[in-house]
Amino acid sequence: MARVLVIDDNDTLREGMAATVRRMNHEVYTASSGSEGLALFKKQGADFVITDLKMDGMTGMAVLESIRELDATVPTLIVTAFGSVETAVEAMRLGALDFLQKPFAPEVLRLKVQRGLEVRNERFARVRAEAEVEALRSDAATSYGFGELVGRSPSMQAVFQLIEKVAARNVPVHIHGESGTGKELVARALHMHSLRREKAFVKVNCGALTESLLESELFGHEKGSFTGAVKRKLGRFELAHEGTLFLDEVGDMSAGLQVKLLRVLQEREFERVGGEETVKVDVRVISATHRDLKSEVQAGRFREDLYYRMHVVSCNVPPLREHREDIPLLVEHFIKKQAPRLNAGITAISPDALARLCGYDWPGNVRELQNAMDQALVFAEGSRIEIDALPPAFRQAASKNLLPLPSGDRTLPEILDDLERQLILRAYEETKGIKTETARKLGIKTSALYYKLEKYGIGVIAGREGGGEEAATTTENVKE
Repeated sequence: MARVLVIDDNDTLREGMAATVRRMNHEVYTASSGSEGLALFKKQGADFVITDLKMDGMTGMAVLESIRELDATVPTLIVTAFGSVETAVEAMRLGALDFLQKPFAPEVLRLKVQRGLEVRNERFARVRAEAEVEALRSDAATSYGFGELVGRSPSMQAVFQLIEKVAARNVPVHIHGESGTGKELVARALHMHSLRREKAFVKVNCGALTESLLESELFGHEKGSFTGAVKRKLGRFELAHEGTLFLDEVGDMSAGLQVKLLRVLQEREFERVGGEETVKVDVRVISATHRDLKSEVQAGRFREDLYYRMHVVSCNVPPLREHREDIPLLVEHFIKKQAPRLNAGITAISPDALARLCGYDWPGNVRELQNAMDQALVFAEGSRIEIDALPPAFRQAASKNLLPLPSGDRTLPEILDDLERQLILRAYEETKGIKTETARKLGIKTSALYYKLEKYGIGVIAGREGGGEEAATTTENVKE
């Protein structure tokens, strides 16, 4: 259903045209003068405008020019009882879609309206596509850290399980984690596994913009609403219509914008900066921050009602120092991803160099690890990364943090297998050999655990599941 504005100072003709359009199942509002019609357009907008040519005060030509200035995507149909070729040519020159001479049959008006709405959809799609391309170019110019979520640790498996469980649910999700942990990757994964995956994923960094710029970025603005606003701009909420909007560092948002965000989440509508037209949207909002929002609420810096609106589901992304067992896997991932571009001869990392990376505290998390790997790949020689290729800060990593890596000249896949085996054995011992509990603790399926137990030669003598399962490890598994 579209919105059609009919402007005519003749009551009978105006209501007749309105009735014809309503029978097409469109929303219609009317005005008896050009100035009244323009005021309605500024307040409510329209998808198509029908205006009489000759009216007292503001003429149809003036209405046409004003609407074209406000929104060039809206087609206008000029109708008049005093038509001429010169008038029709002038109307088309000023941007009118068509020119219709009174009297005319309802069928003719219906065809004009149908064509006008098709043109409106085509124009708006073009404008939206241009805005999306501009937004994507802006996003592409920014480095977002590692390329995909990677991890075998229980804490990362818990993140994956949450994504799988809530992605298809159309609920707001709040992601908490330190800078560089991969909050945006979690947001993208939620979008790609949702029912909105065919629509846009749009990102806004709330901490990188001033309040006025952020308001314009979120809600868009009308032409002339402030200095430099030379044309209408669609905001990120409009670009994300029927898709997902990711609000990164939402904890940095000002109190004034928090109120406007709350309204969008509650009512699913807003007005552009400098505009009166109410824009309705269907957007799933995913937010993220490195701040403790509960503390921010208690301190009065973040609205409590907005906090609960965004925290329908909460996801915590752990810092890298809390899942060091994933470092070898991440290192392998970065070598495969970055080596072809930075140093094609590198295929592995030495155990000693890997141990240094595992022993570092990683205040910058996975983003810092990627940066370190990029540098190491640039300076590495031969076929693998050695300690001397690592950035200086990583060469002297504290020995207290080192993971117990196997000795000898082993390949990275062999090292990863050893670490995985250690993790499984640790969980297996903690759960006293109960396979379902072991699988749950590791964040994997029971069938996958059976496979890994067999792979690593961890022998199991099982009793009844859940009723006192007993387990015994082979002699080969005792040595750890």
